Amino acid sequence: MSRADEQLVLDTTVYGQAEPAGSKTRTAYGVRDSNPKSRPWKHQVAQIVAVHLGDDPLELGPITVRLDFYAPRPKGHHKPDGTLNTPGRRLPYPTRKPDVLKLARAVEDALTGIAYRDDAQIVREHLAKHYGAPARVRIRIYRITSTRDEDSDE
Repeated sequence: MSRADEQLVLDTTVYGQAEPAGSKTRTAYGVRDSNPKSRPWKHQVAQIVAVHLGDDPLELGPITVRLDFYAPRPKGHHKPDGTLNTPGRRLPYPTRKPDVLKLARAVEDALTGIAYRDDAQIVREHLAKHYGAPARVRIRIYRITSTRDEDSDE
């Protein structure tokens, strides 16, 4: 679901349990993420996207990013026969931690310098968490081709 002024640049899926970015802490050696589990996840995202993009140049202008995170349903959502029990039917979306913004921040950080120069270039972002197996994130990046912001008040 993209707008007419957007051109798809990347559409790929990274499999594995998404890890949220933690708070950033400045140290004498640089900036450190307080979630140590996010480092391998960010590395995996960066590697897969780098292979997918190959020698394509970094995006330099405004972009739209769409991230769809998928996590398996908890075991308690299923009856022994594999069908969804009542609590599982009532919960169509994952509503527990981690929150989608922290998941997105980890992916944004991983793609900086690979898919785009800086995550400040993201001017539109669509984020969602879903139930689905296997665990994964679908990453779509769109180049904004219009020179005018039709949503602007100018």
